[in-house]
Amino acid sequence: MNNETTQHSGAWVTFTYASFIGSAAMVGLGILFMPMDIWIKGYLAMGTIMLVQSCITATKTIRDVHEGRRMVNRIEDAKTERLLMSVGKD
Repeated sequence: MNNETTQHSGAWVTFTYASFIGSAAMVGLGILFMPMDIWIKGYLAMGTIMLVQSCITATKTIRDVHEGRRMVNRIEDAKTERLLMSVGKD
């Protein structure tokens, strides 16, 4: 079985946080300085916040499903290995 886990470097994690903060700030400033009524700006801001929230939720859900399948596969691999070892001893 392969027990390797991949870890992200600190630079990559910092880059992803900086990218998220930078893009959120640019969208926020873009909405703030648009020449529109305040209620339209509010609607755009709410839509943007909901879009970010749903992206985070979808990403977490996809990751959880992947991790769950990985665990099931590891359990199945362990069962198969144990079965093969017991057959090999006979």
